[in-house]
Amino acid sequence: MPQPKLFSVIDRAVFDYRLIEEGDNILVGASGGKDSTALIEYFAYRLKQKRENFSVTALNIATEIAPPFSKELIEVFAKWEIPFKTLTISVLDRLKPGRTMNCWWCSTQRRTELNNYAIANGFNKIALGHHLDDILETLLMNALNKGQLSTMPPRLAYNKYPVTVIRPLCMAPVTMIQEHAAQQGYIASTCTCSYQDNSGRKEARKRLEALTNGNIAEKQRLFNALRNVRMEYLTYPYTDKGAD
Repeated sequence: MPQPKLFSVIDRAVFDYRLIEEGDNILVGASGGKDSTALIEYFAYRLKQKRENFSVTALNIATEIAPPFSKELIEVFAKWEIPFKTLTISVLDRLKPGRTMNCWWCSTQRRTELNNYAIANGFNKIALGHHLDDILETLLMNALNKGQLSTMPPRLAYNKYPVTVIRPLCMAPVTMIQEHAAQQGYIASTCTCSYQDNSGRKEARKRLEALTNGNIAEKQRLFNALRNVRMEYLTYPYTDKGAD
């Protein structure tokens, strides 16, 4: 049976950015959504291929404002032979006086706990389910709102911590993940808390679709542009070095 198209795209990202290496102990952030579930399924598939000797554990950071993790999905992880753990934290108690709860704060706190758990338990990599569209949307948000050319890299090694963040879905458009999830009949959930405020990302999503007309090939070329940066033709601080 041929491997799913999505897995072929992930394979390329894994190869290009060396996202899986011999001896890796990888912690996957499991949200219960289609993206992280597809990523966990891919890891289960790759483990059976025995291309590398590595291990994977899925961790859900539960909060008081998110719905419980699906028991059916936990059973699916067990079927895939992926260990699953849950860590419960309070994000509301961590809010500073006068601050309002929002998606960014919740995400930051959950990411911090993923990092802390990884360090405390000997994981050298944290795998996140950000896909091609997420990365390009972040690029537009940072450029248009911050005046900064940056986004979420496929591989990011922390300077202060012995952990590397990897994003194996970086080359996969969201539509491909949606199609794969539908074909596999995923049990997936999304956050339905009353504190959601994703207006900035929703606007970036609209702008990305307008810029590319929803064309996957154009999104992929925009992503490739991030790997083909011609610094001499950008307006960065002046030096006497000339162009080629």
